[in-house]
Amino acid sequence: MKPSPLLVALTAVAVALWLSGCPGTEPTDTAGPAVLSPAKPSAGPRSTIRISGAWALYPMVVKWAEVYQQQNPRVRIDVSAGGAGKGAADALGGLVDIGMVSRAIKPEEEEKGGWWVPVVKDAVFPTINEKNPVAEQLLAEGLTREVFRDIWITGKITTWGQAVGSDNRDKITLFTRSDACGAADTWAKYLGGVQEDLQGTGIYGDPGLAEAVRKDPLAIGFNNLNYAYDADTGKPVAGLRIIPLDVNGNGKLDDNEKFYDTKESVLQAIQDGRYPSPPARDLNFLCKGPPQGLTKEFIAWCLRDGQKYVLEAGFIPLTPEKLKAAVERLGR
Repeated sequence: MKPSPLLVALTAVAVALWLSGCPGTEPTDTAGPAVLSPAKPSAGPRSTIRISGAWALYPMVVKWAEVYQQQNPRVRIDVSAGGAGKGAADALGGLVDIGMVSRAIKPEEEEKGGWWVPVVKDAVFPTINEKNPVAEQLLAEGLTREVFRDIWITGKITTWGQAVGSDNRDKITLFTRSDACGAADTWAKYLGGVQEDLQGTGIYGDPGLAEAVRKDPLAIGFNNLNYAYDADTGKPVAGLRIIPLDVNGNGKLDDNEKFYDTKESVLQAIQDGRYPSPPARDLNFLCKGPPQGLTKEFIAWCLRDGQKYVLEAGFIPLTPEKLKAAVERLGR
């Protein structure tokens, strides 16, 4: 028996009402890896803070956003990663309230009205596959800045034997970042250049570059701290190894250069300056002009209460002097 038009209409209304009450039907931002909604429902209108940018800063801001929303349930914070260049462009273009920038702010960005403040610190690390044919020698002796430069910038070194001074003839599979990002900018700065000087196959994003190196025993790349080390084990990400920096160039790792086994020891080395800057650097928030209202409140919270979560999230706190200067710059 064919149902009546009235019955069909009533059924459609009922289904629509049921769907509107289902969890998970709220639209999500597909432009980035995550959109964080309030931890619990609240009465009244929501206010939204939009944030995009550096992969390096993304895990820290996700943590801050989760805690802040729990404490302020009427606030929604949308966070997406796409590289420091995207974060800067989005902020200066008015597409987001805060851009995450994992490098120094450029003069031309300040000329466009960019206002910025440092919030935490981390570092970039050179990575290899755990099955690299000369891994044992690399991990025992490290490589000098000059060798890294000849791999990535001058192109003088193309085999793993040349890198470590052996007769190994395996060709180096060289990777860099395809997106405008703070990690590449910082790594290039350590090598005396700019991101555009870095040779190699370009890979998008921190996770993508780590995965490319994990898949190729002859690969070399670089990653931000929280993509080089596993958050749960505190060890290098499975399949990766970190090449130590022979900072003084004496062809061996001295006792004060041996700290790469665990994330905890690396954090301490960055904090006390044994890991050089660059590749260690400050991570910044960038806004179009001085922040106001809710955005200003959130940044102030990050610089104060939010600092208690920095080490837990695998980052390095700013010095008390830098934090004080940042709060003063914010006008709080």
